[in-house]
Amino acid sequence: MSESGLSLDEELRTRLQRNLDGFDRRPHEGAELKRAAVALLLLADEAGQACFVITRRAPRLSSHAGQWALPGGRLDPGESPQQAALRETSEEVGVTLAADRILGLMDDYPTRSGYAITPVVVWGGEDCRLVPNPEEVSEAYRVPVDALEGDHIPRLRTIPESARPVISVPMLGTNIHAPTAVFLYQLREVALHGRATRVDHFEQPVFAWR
Repeated sequence: MSESGLSLDEELRTRLQRNLDGFDRRPHEGAELKRAAVALLLLADEAGQACFVITRRAPRLSSHAGQWALPGGRLDPGESPQQAALRETSEEVGVTLAADRILGLMDDYPTRSGYAITPVVVWGGEDCRLVPNPEEVSEAYRVPVDALEGDHIPRLRTIPESARPVISVPMLGTNIHAPTAVFLYQLREVALHGRATRVDHFEQPVFAWR
């Protein structure tokens, strides 16, 4: 452990790899949704504490402008989720990594806006410098993985528009909603703790349905 929390070290990498290897992930089999991938990029802060990267989308983007997101996007033709996650990480936050940095995949999440998103857990390491692409990202943050712990996560609420519970993760002075929230919650449950926890039953807030 670093003085301030969970250290980004080989012990953590081994634990994440073992838990992801042992997880029977649930892909979305339907062909009706467009395919996308996001990267749960794990790297260190200045104290060596394990963090993940979350971004604020640029305000001038044509879809989901200004929303909180993980590095990611739609798969190019012939591209795998792993390849897309690494490409988008390089394009959005300036971190270029090889395929051997991929630790594993978690459950696909079908969104209200017509995508099936595959979360890819990526080991960035200690020396990653974030360089946000201003065309896509207004800010990029390193958030300690320890921020995902606690009984207050996830936060669930009901809405009249759906019978499914709306999930959010409180952090950075706000609430991070699905789909990003489901990937962060599953990162904690599956990758960090080895608990086979499903997330595709969680709902998005209505503003994210478009």
